[in-house]
Amino acid sequence: MSHTVYLQPLTTVTGPQAVEGDAVRLGGSMVYVREFAVIVRSGGAVESRQVVTRERMDAALAELPADLADEGAAQWAGLQRVHPPLQCGERTIRLDQPQVMGILNVTPDSFSDGGQFMDDPEAMRAQAATMHEAGAAILDIGGESTRPGAATVWEGDEIKRVVPAIEVCAAMGAAVSVDTRRPAVMEAALGAGAHVINDVSALRHDPRSLAYAAASGAPVILMHAPGASVEAAEELHKDGTYTAVAFDVFDWLKERRDAALAAGIAREKIVLDPGVGFGKTLAQNLALLNALPLFHALGQPLLLGASRKRMIGALSNEAAAHERLGGSLTLAQIGMDAGYHLLRVHDVFETVQARNVWRGLRDAALTDFNGLVA
Repeated sequence: MSHTVYLQPLTTVTGPQAVEGDAVRLGGSMVYVREFAVIVRSGGAVESRQVVTRERMDAALAELPADLADEGAAQWAGLQRVHPPLQCGERTIRLDQPQVMGILNVTPDSFSDGGQFMDDPEAMRAQAATMHEAGAAILDIGGESTRPGAATVWEGDEIKRVVPAIEVCAAMGAAVSVDTRRPAVMEAALGAGAHVINDVSALRHDPRSLAYAAASGAPVILMHAPGASVEAAEELHKDGTYTAVAFDVFDWLKERRDAALAAGIAREKIVLDPGVGFGKTLAQNLALLNALPLFHALGQPLLLGASRKRMIGALSNEAAAHERLGGSLTLAQIGMDAGYHLLRVHDVFETVQARNVWRGLRDAALTDFNGLVA
């Protein structure tokens, strides 16, 4: 029976000085963690669990079975990895604080703003400029809805939707990602000025995607979606069966990271997204969100996309998508508290403001030595 190991961050502290240096900076972010659970699973069930701090981690790893020791050491290094910036043309996206990615859908049927920016070029241009000026580090442009029940889009139509929007955003100096599963769209988008490939199928939709992404040299975002078949958007949400959702998603993303590395995609160009809302129940989404820090052990920059998701409505009297700002900001803060590097959101101004206040609090905590013995 196969065994797997996980190093799960548990308790955050205001800064390393608060615990005499016995803390770890999480993924090069502004978040510090003192306690970690070293968990071994066998056949999906937890076999052992030990809670340790940084001072005890080497001893805990040495106690692991020989076949898990190397993986444990790799995860320990991954938790502490400081990630280099993402280079998007002339723009440099630093990952030492949370960065906001603004969503620009040029589709007729997206769950939140479908049709609003597809048929009105001036509305699309105004929305892109508003998000860019509000502080979005990246504008994420999608031409296909991936909500449950959305119709499949022919790649030619998808290209016609996204290319004009990309050209507008690139012309205003924005860093641009393209939200697509199709290599032909990726190629057209990068040719139009996009810098990042954001694939909700984690480069599984088309067998040519991995090779194309590697050859392009562009950063890629790989998102978890459980569907074994990813031909239609609906199928991204199928087959969501988990023993323990956080650990199962972790294993899945690890496999996709390794597939990307094997295809020749540089490690520093791989961003991982746990896929909140894709093929997961409300309870599973909540469990996943509570375990967000775990994914730093994969050693990659992390993205959280929870803005206006269905789970917010489920927890707030079925509020409509456009009435989910409060819940979206709460989940954005959960991501920031977990050390996530990118927040994919609809409400850029409000999220940037929340990020700036959060950043101020973190700066103050990291420079506060008043409670220590002089």
